[in-house]
Amino acid sequence: MTRLLLSGSPGETRIAVVDGETLIAFALWRPGAPDGVGDLHRARVIARVPAMAGSFLALEGAEGFLPDTAGPPPEVAAGEGALLAVRVSRAAQGGKGPRLSARLTPEEQAIAAAGQSGVGLLRRGPDPLHRLATHYPGADIVADESGLLATLRARFGARAVLGSVPEAVLEQIAGLENPDIVLADGVRLSFHPTPALTAIDVDAGSASARQQDKTAAQRALNHAMLPALARQIVLRNLSGAIFVDFAGLSPRRRAALGPALAAALAASDPLGARLLGFTHLGLAEILRPRVHPPLHEQRTGAHAAGLAALRRLAAEWRGSPALRLRAAPGVVAALQADTFACAAFTQRCAAPLVLRADPTLPAEGWVIETAV
Repeated sequence: MTRLLLSGSPGETRIAVVDGETLIAFALWRPGAPDGVGDLHRARVIARVPAMAGSFLALEGAEGFLPDTAGPPPEVAAGEGALLAVRVSRAAQGGKGPRLSARLTPEEQAIAAAGQSGVGLLRRGPDPLHRLATHYPGADIVADESGLLATLRARFGARAVLGSVPEAVLEQIAGLENPDIVLADGVRLSFHPTPALTAIDVDAGSASARQQDKTAAQRALNHAMLPALARQIVLRNLSGAIFVDFAGLSPRRRAALGPALAAALAASDPLGARLLGFTHLGLAEILRPRVHPPLHEQRTGAHAAGLAALRRLAAEWRGSPALRLRAAPGVVAALQADTFACAAFTQRCAAPLVLRADPTLPAEGWVIETAV
């Protein structure tokens, strides 16, 4: 039975989609810091850049890029300074602004026509919960605490119920925070994201050494772990160029895994990751569209550190004596900017969030201490 299991903390809700107790999809929902995908804007054309086959547009508080292929027809193309209704089609990444599209649905066109006349946000896009609840329309939505349940009931009615997240699911979620994962048969998958690509190393280790025919054992182990590999790519939301270094096997023998790998990707990935082939070194070359930020990016940075601190602080909160959070200045600033998270903490703990900036801590450092 498929269910959406939600575990909430101030400013962040973890959404686990499970089949029984097997994790099949995962997302972080941060209402105070949405990634912007699906947002509808009225934007102003800043500059047309023929060399990049697109234009830069000014949004509310940011700049985005509109490719010519996602722009209006040539006969109505807007020049510099013109206002244009656009939708965010890809989240910002690596210091670059979001990717935009001017090809709107009739509903979006109607909203844009009735909206404000200047640059600004016209409508927020769907949040992670909405996307997953729509993708799994028959699944119950299970909240782990009553406050979260009240919010869900207002949106989903009787579909939302109160319950807990099984320990086995919590262990799988915790595993997504680690760059390494060991499968049941002893095969280790190691994930190494870089700005340009993600490298995945497959290590059979002693699992293949137990067999008399090592080549046959490595072939069998590599083949058996392909569904788990495809599932981890989806769960971690890896995107862009992905290279997989299989355990052992010559480049020729690795290429024989291609059909099974392509089938595993097709079976588990709603974004349609594609196996492009194998390099001369025998690395499987996968291309997966980037729409939302990958999980490893969401787990890093001052804001992520602050939300992790709030989760721990709320769990330890006893009301008397009061606790406070001492954190690096960047973490404090990120939390102060996330007014939703601060308000959620105050509501949950019935006390204001007390923050103290400490420049002696590491950039993402924080400490829970008793307020004096």
